[in-house]
Amino acid sequence: MSESVLLALRGASFAYEDGPPVLGGLDFEVREGRALALLGRNGSGKTTLMRLLSGGLRPDDGELTVEGRPVRYDRTGLTALRTTVQLVVQDPDDQLFAASVGQDVSFGPLNLGLSDTEVRARVAESLAALDITALADRPTHLLSYGQRKRTAIAGAVAMRPRVLILDEPTAGLDPDGQERLLATLDGLRENGTTVVMATHDVDLALRWADDAALLTPSGAHTGPAADVLARTDLLAAAGLRLPWGVAVGRLLRAQGLVTGSAVGPRSPEELAALVTASVTGGDAHVP
Repeated sequence: MSESVLLALRGASFAYEDGPPVLGGLDFEVREGRALALLGRNGSGKTTLMRLLSGGLRPDDGELTVEGRPVRYDRTGLTALRTTVQLVVQDPDDQLFAASVGQDVSFGPLNLGLSDTEVRARVAESLAALDITALADRPTHLLSYGQRKRTAIAGAVAMRPRVLILDEPTAGLDPDGQERLLATLDGLRENGTTVVMATHDVDLALRWADDAALLTPSGAHTGPAADVLARTDLLAAAGLRLPWGVAVGRLLRAQGLVTGSAVGPRSPEELAALVTASVTGGDAHVP
Protein backbone atom coordinates (compact mmCIF):
# COMPACT_ATOMS: atom_id res chain seq x y z
CA MET A 1 0.00 0.00 0.00
CA SER A 2 1.29 3.47 -0.86
CA GLU A 3 2.77 5.53 1.94
CA SER A 4 3.18 8.78 0.04
CA VAL A 5 2.30 12.06 1.77
CA LEU A 6 -1.36 12.65 0.99
CA LEU A 7 -2.17 15.56 3.28
CA ALA A 8 0.24 17.97 4.94
CA LEU A 9 0.54 21.21 6.84
CA ARG A 10 3.76 23.10 6.19
CA GLY A 11 4.92 25.77 8.65
CA ALA A 12 1.34 26.21 9.84
CA SER A 13 0.48 28.67 12.59
CA PHE A 14 -2.94 29.52 13.97
CA ALA A 15 -4.44 31.66 16.72
CA TYR A 16 -8.10 32.35 17.44
CA GLU A 17 -9.20 35.98 17.43
CA ASP A 18 -7.91 37.82 20.51
CA GLY A 19 -6.30 34.61 21.74
CA PRO A 20 -2.76 33.29 22.11
CA PRO A 21 -1.19 31.12 19.37
CA VAL A 22 -2.52 27.58 19.39
CA LEU A 23 -0.11 26.15 16.85
CA GLY A 24 3.09 27.72 15.62
CA GLY A 25 5.26 26.74 12.63
CA LEU A 26 3.79 23.23 12.61
CA ASP A 27 4.80 20.61 10.06
CA PHE A 28 2.39 17.68 9.99
CA GLU A 29 1.91 14.86 7.48
CA VAL A 30 -0.76 12.25 6.84
CA ARG A 31 0.64 9.37 4.82
CA GLU A 32 -1.66 7.45 2.54
CA GLY A 33 -2.65 4.03 3.80
CA ARG A 34 -1.29 4.56 7.34
CA ALA A 35 -3.64 4.53 10.34
CA LEU A 36 -2.60 7.59 12.38
CA ALA A 37 -3.44 8.21 16.04
CA LEU A 38 -3.30 11.84 17.20
CA LEU A 39 -2.71 12.33 20.92
CA GLY A 40 -2.07 15.19 23.32
CA ARG A 41 -3.33 16.82 26.49
CA ASN A 42 -6.48 18.96 26.51
CA GLY A 43 -5.65 22.34 25.02
CA SER A 44 -2.72 21.00 23.01
CA GLY A 45 -4.35 21.95 19.71
CA LYS A 46 -5.69 18.59 18.50
CA THR A 47 -9.11 19.96 17.53
CA THR A 48 -7.56 23.00 15.86
CA LEU A 49 -5.17 20.75 13.93
CA MET A 50 -8.01 18.54 12.72
CA ARG A 51 -10.01 21.56 11.57
CA LEU A 52 -6.98 22.92 9.73
CA LEU A 53 -6.51 19.58 7.99
CA SER A 54 -10.17 19.46 6.92
CA GLY A 55 -10.38 23.08 5.78
CA GLY A 56 -12.67 24.23 8.56
CA LEU A 57 -9.95 26.65 9.61
CA ARG A 58 -7.31 28.39 7.53
CA PRO A 59 -3.75 28.73 8.87
CA ASP A 60 -2.60 32.26 9.63
CA ASP A 61 0.79 31.33 8.21
CA GLY A 62 1.98 28.32 6.26
CA GLU A 63 -0.12 26.17 3.98
CA LEU A 64 -2.20 23.02 3.67
CA THR A 65 -1.34 20.75 0.75
CA VAL A 66 -3.01 17.72 -0.85
CA GLU A 67 -0.47 15.54 -2.65
CA GLY A 68 1.90 18.48 -2.63
CA ARG A 69 -0.54 20.98 -4.13
CA PRO A 70 -1.57 23.97 -1.99
CA VAL A 71 -5.25 24.13 -1.08
CA ARG A 72 -7.18 27.16 -2.35
CA TYR A 73 -9.70 28.56 0.13
CA ASP A 74 -12.30 29.61 -2.40
CA ARG A 75 -15.54 27.72 -3.03
CA THR A 76 -14.03 25.46 -5.68
CA GLY A 77 -10.92 24.69 -3.64
CA LEU A 78 -12.80 23.89 -0.45
CA THR A 79 -15.30 21.70 -2.28
CA ALA A 80 -12.40 19.74 -3.75
CA LEU A 81 -10.80 19.46 -0.30
CA ARG A 82 -13.99 18.15 1.28
CA THR A 83 -14.26 15.40 -1.28
CA THR A 84 -10.76 14.37 -0.18
CA VAL A 85 -10.91 14.98 3.58
CA GLN A 86 -13.82 14.56 5.97
CA LEU A 87 -13.89 15.36 9.69
CA VAL A 88 -16.29 13.70 12.13
CA VAL A 89 -16.52 15.60 15.42
CA GLN A 90 -16.62 13.96 18.82
CA ASP A 91 -20.28 14.66 19.66
CA PRO A 92 -22.54 13.26 16.92
CA ASP A 93 -25.33 15.61 18.00
CA ASP A 94 -23.19 18.47 16.68
CA GLN A 95 -23.24 16.86 13.24
CA LEU A 96 -26.67 15.24 12.82
CA PHE A 97 -29.58 17.46 11.86
CA ALA A 98 -31.83 15.67 9.35
CA ALA A 99 -35.05 13.90 10.29
CA SER A 100 -33.89 10.38 9.45
CA VAL A 101 -30.63 8.48 9.14
CA GLY A 102 -30.90 8.13 5.37
CA GLN A 103 -31.62 11.82 4.91
CA ASP A 104 -28.69 12.81 7.06
CA VAL A 105 -26.24 10.55 5.22
CA SER A 106 -27.47 11.84 1.85
CA PHE A 107 -26.85 15.50 2.70
CA GLY A 108 -23.22 15.67 1.59
CA PRO A 109 -23.61 13.83 -1.71
CA LEU A 110 -26.67 15.93 -2.57
CA ASN A 111 -24.64 19.09 -2.06
CA LEU A 112 -22.11 17.79 -4.57
CA GLY A 113 -24.82 17.95 -7.21
CA LEU A 114 -24.78 14.21 -7.84
CA SER A 115 -27.64 12.43 -9.55
CA ASP A 116 -30.35 10.81 -7.45
CA THR A 117 -29.09 7.41 -8.56
CA GLU A 118 -25.54 8.17 -7.44
CA VAL A 119 -26.73 9.64 -4.12
CA ARG A 120 -28.81 6.54 -3.37
CA ALA A 121 -25.84 4.32 -4.20
CA ARG A 122 -23.54 6.26 -1.90
CA VAL A 123 -26.04 6.25 0.95
CA ALA A 124 -26.59 2.50 0.63
CA GLU A 125 -22.85 1.88 0.47
CA SER A 126 -22.15 4.02 3.54
CA LEU A 127 -24.96 2.56 5.63
CA ALA A 128 -23.71 -0.94 4.79
CA ALA A 129 -20.11 -0.01 5.65
CA LEU A 130 -21.22 1.21 9.09
CA ASP A 131 -23.63 -1.73 9.56
CA ILE A 132 -26.68 0.52 9.96
CA THR A 133 -28.65 -0.29 6.80
CA ALA A 134 -31.61 -1.32 8.95
CA LEU A 135 -31.67 2.19 10.46
CA ALA A 136 -32.09 4.07 7.16
CA ASP A 137 -35.61 5.25 7.98
CA ARG A 138 -35.08 5.62 11.74
CA PRO A 139 -35.56 9.16 13.10
CA THR A 140 -32.20 10.44 14.28
CA HIS A 141 -33.63 11.50 17.65
CA LEU A 142 -34.52 7.87 18.38
CA LEU A 143 -30.99 6.55 17.88
CA SER A 144 -28.73 5.31 20.65
CA TYR A 145 -25.46 7.13 21.21
CA GLY A 146 -23.51 4.45 19.36
CA GLN A 147 -25.97 4.53 16.47
CA ARG A 148 -25.63 8.31 16.27
CA LYS A 149 -21.85 7.95 16.15
CA ARG A 150 -22.12 5.49 13.27
CA THR A 151 -24.59 7.70 11.43
CA ALA A 152 -22.27 10.69 11.69
CA ILE A 153 -19.39 8.62 10.33
CA ALA A 154 -21.60 7.24 7.55
CA GLY A 155 -22.38 10.79 6.47
CA ALA A 156 -18.67 11.44 6.08
CA VAL A 157 -18.03 8.12 4.34
CA ALA A 158 -20.76 8.93 1.80
CA MET A 159 -18.48 11.68 0.50
CA ARG A 160 -15.97 8.93 -0.34
CA PRO A 161 -13.04 10.80 1.19
CA ARG A 162 -9.48 9.61 0.87
CA VAL A 163 -8.81 10.78 4.44
CA LEU A 164 -11.31 10.30 7.28
CA ILE A 165 -10.50 12.27 10.46
CA LEU A 166 -12.29 11.16 13.63
CA ASP A 167 -12.30 13.08 16.91
CA GLU A 168 -12.48 10.62 19.84
CA PRO A 169 -14.71 8.15 17.93
CA THR A 170 -14.68 5.53 20.70
CA ALA A 171 -15.51 7.97 23.52
CA GLY A 172 -18.80 7.09 25.19
CA LEU A 173 -19.05 3.65 23.59
CA ASP A 174 -19.24 0.43 25.59
CA PRO A 175 -16.54 -2.22 24.92
CA ASP A 176 -18.65 -4.05 22.33
CA GLY A 177 -19.43 -0.79 20.57
CA GLN A 178 -15.73 0.09 20.50
CA GLU A 179 -14.80 -3.27 19.00
CA ARG A 180 -17.49 -3.00 16.34
CA LEU A 181 -16.39 0.49 15.42
CA LEU A 182 -12.74 -0.55 15.15
CA ALA A 183 -13.76 -3.43 12.89
CA THR A 184 -15.67 -0.95 10.75
CA LEU A 185 -12.63 1.31 10.51
CA ASP A 186 -10.51 -1.68 9.48
CA GLY A 187 -13.00 -2.33 6.68
CA LEU A 188 -12.81 1.27 5.51
CA ARG A 189 -9.02 1.11 5.49
CA GLU A 190 -9.08 -2.08 3.45
CA ASN A 191 -11.15 -0.20 0.87
CA GLY A 192 -8.57 2.57 0.59
CA THR A 193 -9.58 5.17 3.19
CA THR A 194 -6.76 6.63 5.27
CA VAL A 195 -7.98 7.08 8.86
CA VAL A 196 -6.75 9.64 11.39
CA MET A 197 -8.08 9.19 14.93
CA ALA A 198 -7.70 11.68 17.77
CA THR A 199 -7.78 9.86 21.09
CA HIS A 200 -6.62 10.06 24.71
CA ASP A 201 -6.45 6.26 24.90
CA VAL A 202 -2.77 5.33 24.56
CA ASP A 203 -3.57 1.61 24.74
CA LEU A 204 -6.02 1.92 21.83
CA ALA A 205 -3.48 3.95 19.88
CA LEU A 206 -0.76 1.34 20.38
CA ARG A 207 -3.09 -1.47 19.34
CA TRP A 208 -4.78 0.20 16.38
CA ALA A 209 -2.44 2.72 14.79
CA ASP A 210 0.46 2.30 12.40
CA ASP A 211 1.75 5.76 13.30
CA ALA A 212 1.23 8.04 16.29
CA ALA A 213 1.55 11.82 16.54
CA LEU A 214 2.06 13.36 19.96
CA LEU A 215 1.29 17.07 20.27
CA THR A 216 3.57 18.70 22.82
CA PRO A 217 4.57 22.32 23.48
CA SER A 218 7.59 21.75 21.23
CA GLY A 219 5.49 20.58 18.29
CA ALA A 220 4.17 17.36 16.76
CA HIS A 221 6.27 14.21 17.11
CA THR A 222 5.23 11.56 14.59
CA GLY A 223 6.54 8.09 13.86
CA PRO A 224 5.68 4.38 14.14
CA ALA A 225 3.20 3.99 17.00
CA ALA A 226 5.27 1.39 18.85
CA ASP A 227 8.29 3.72 18.87
CA VAL A 228 6.58 7.03 19.64
CA LEU A 229 4.43 5.57 22.40
CA ALA A 230 7.51 4.17 24.14
CA ARG A 231 9.04 7.64 24.53
CA THR A 232 8.42 8.49 28.16
CA ASP A 233 9.74 12.03 27.64
CA LEU A 234 7.26 12.77 24.87
CA LEU A 235 4.40 11.08 26.71
CA ALA A 236 5.08 13.21 29.79
CA ALA A 237 5.16 16.37 27.67
CA ALA A 238 1.85 15.35 26.13
CA GLY A 239 0.28 14.61 29.53
CA LEU A 240 -0.08 10.89 28.79
CA ARG A 241 0.94 7.70 30.57
CA LEU A 242 2.94 4.79 29.21
CA PRO A 243 0.74 2.25 27.36
CA TRP A 244 0.27 -0.97 29.30
CA GLY A 245 1.66 -3.00 26.40
CA VAL A 246 4.95 -1.09 26.49
CA ALA A 247 5.22 -1.44 30.26
CA VAL A 248 4.45 -5.17 30.15
CA GLY A 249 6.90 -5.68 27.29
CA ARG A 250 9.69 -4.05 29.29
CA LEU A 251 8.92 -6.21 32.32
CA LEU A 252 8.85 -9.41 30.26
CA ARG A 253 12.10 -8.47 28.55
CA ALA A 254 13.78 -7.64 31.87
CA GLN A 255 12.82 -11.11 33.11
CA GLY A 256 14.19 -12.71 29.95
CA LEU A 257 10.76 -13.99 28.94
CA VAL A 258 10.75 -12.35 25.52
CA THR A 259 13.43 -11.39 23.06
CA GLY A 260 13.72 -8.93 20.24
CA SER A 261 13.62 -5.16 19.98
CA ALA A 262 9.87 -4.59 19.85
CA VAL A 263 8.27 -2.72 22.71
CA GLY A 264 5.95 -5.54 23.67
CA PRO A 265 2.42 -6.82 23.11
CA ARG A 266 0.00 -4.44 21.43
CA SER A 267 -3.13 -6.30 22.54
CA PRO A 268 -4.29 -8.78 25.22
CA GLU A 269 -4.23 -11.49 22.56
CA GLU A 270 -0.55 -10.86 21.86
CA LEU A 271 0.19 -10.88 25.59
CA ALA A 272 -1.60 -14.24 25.99
CA ALA A 273 0.44 -15.68 23.12
CA LEU A 274 3.67 -14.49 24.70
CA VAL A 275 2.79 -15.95 28.11
CA THR A 276 1.78 -19.25 26.55
CA ALA A 277 5.02 -19.41 24.59
CA SER A 278 7.09 -18.68 27.70
CA VAL A 279 5.30 -21.42 29.68
CA THR A 280 5.55 -24.05 26.94
CA GLY A 281 9.06 -23.13 25.91
CA GLY A 282 8.01 -22.03 22.46
CA ASP A 283 9.20 -19.02 20.51
CA ALA A 284 8.43 -15.96 22.62
CA HIS A 285 9.92 -13.45 20.20
CA VAL A 286 7.79 -10.32 19.83
CA PRO A 287 7.49 -9.61 16.10
